[in-house]
Parts: sequence; C-alpha cells; structure tokens
Amino acid sequence: MIDPISLLGFIACTLTTLAFLPQLIKVILEKRTRDISRNMYLVLSVGVFFWLCYGILKNDFPIILANGFTLIFTTTILWYKLRSKEEE
Repeated sequence: MIDPISLLGFIACTLTTLAFLPQLIKVILEKRTRDISRNMYLVLSVGVFFWLCYGILKNDFPIILANGFTLIFTTTILWYKLRSKEEE
C-alpha cells in the first residue's frame, strides 16, 4: 500500500502535469502560438529541467515522473512557438 505522503505527491504530480495538456493539444491541433509567451515557456522549461534533475538526484519518483512529463509537454509547446512564423 502506498503511504499518504507519496499518494499526495502522485496526486500533485498528476494534476500539475495534466494542466499542460489542454494547451499542448490546442497548439498541436491549431498550430497557433501567437498568444503564448515564448519567454515564459523558455524559463518554465529550464526550471522544470532542474526540478527533474533534483528529483533524479533525490531519487524521488513523483518529482521525476511529474517533471519528466511536464518537460516533454512544455518543450513541445516551446518548440511549436519557436518555429512559428506568426507575428508576436
């Protein structure tokens, strides 16, 4: 059985990671990134990368899981933003 603290971590990682899915899906389907801040996603992606490194060093599976998926989601959105030809 999972301990309450780990359960809390898994719930938190699930919710915060899934929060990026609607934006990711919208960007992929519409191929529009005009209203998305490049700098925000750049800073966020770097921060999430460091959280992932921290989780790996601490061997903390909820942090690794959450930030691994979040890094994929945020860098995908950033990639679409960087290759977008739309005016800022």
